[in-house]
Amino acid sequence: MSDRPTKRIVLTGGGSAGHVTPNIALIPALKKEGFEIFYIGSYNGIEKKLIEDYSIPYFGISTGKLRRYFDPKNFSDPFRVLKGFSEATKLLRKISPDIVFSKGGYVSVPVVRAASLLKIPYIVHESDMTPGLANKLSMAGAKKICCNFPETMSLLPADKAVLTGTPIREELGMGSKEAGKELCGFTDDKPILMVIGGSLGAQSVNETVRYALPRLLPHFNIVHICGKEKMDNLKLTVPGYKQFEYVKDELKDIFAMADIVVSRAGANSICELLALRKPNILIPLSTKSSRGDQMYNAKSFEQQGFSLVIDNEELDEDILVETIDDLYRNREKFLENMEKSPLHSATDTIVQIIIKEMK
Repeated sequence: MSDRPTKRIVLTGGGSAGHVTPNIALIPALKKEGFEIFYIGSYNGIEKKLIEDYSIPYFGISTGKLRRYFDPKNFSDPFRVLKGFSEATKLLRKISPDIVFSKGGYVSVPVVRAASLLKIPYIVHESDMTPGLANKLSMAGAKKICCNFPETMSLLPADKAVLTGTPIREELGMGSKEAGKELCGFTDDKPILMVIGGSLGAQSVNETVRYALPRLLPHFNIVHICGKEKMDNLKLTVPGYKQFEYVKDELKDIFAMADIVVSRAGANSICELLALRKPNILIPLSTKSSRGDQMYNAKSFEQQGFSLVIDNEELDEDILVETIDDLYRNREKFLENMEKSPLHSATDTIVQIIIKEMK
């Protein structure tokens, strides 16, 4: 595969949608720049399913999860990682890319280590405010490390760190407010509150929103993306309240019509809210159910004036209703702060870094 005039790039990252969707967002811009694109992920991870729609070659490798806690699989997974490293090395020799771009997740580590062995330059992107374990293991050989938060810059090697933001899918900014209202059956002029809890939903958020419906619906239409098998069938016919388990192509229209948003604080989700200029309330996962990255992400957005934050452990109906009222009354202030953010064109910025750092 070495005799060719086109530029070649390998994208890698997986384990969760958050390690894949920024790579997907880069694909159209990379194609415009003349890149031939390849993806290396796990054999059957979520990345394989998500990449299927984009007509680019996909290669699976053996993976082992990187854990900071005891698990019996800690004894077998290192052998899977070694196998993955061998497979990635063979693939990179065959593809002969000019550069590798890694979005993190445990599948990415064998790929960037293989790239380093073969003297192929690679770039790492860290979405969260504090680097995850996979990216910590990948930083040493990276040409550049892209990140989302000003606070992250001090945690990265100064000569490699670049504040870029996260690429978001171009189509998310192309929605129709009218199409969104028609989809949800909203026919009046009440402002629209969007509630989204991530791909798996957020049970505590879902329940609190539903308890608060009698107090919210006189003032807002509410569209609620509540996660797989988390719809409330008793509330399917409540006027002004529309539920979805999951949305894909329609998400752009729902974003277009939303005036304010209540969301978890995953890095990609909040970067979408910033890029789309949606005043928001963030309810981050606590350290009881995560490594705490969402809490750091939310605190940064709060300090930058982009978001209001509710501690998940303190969430109740009264706090939610009062905070929604506060956000809506002061939404122009949050919009002004978002307009001042320098992270407007992450995709273009990252593509230019990729071109500059190619071998």
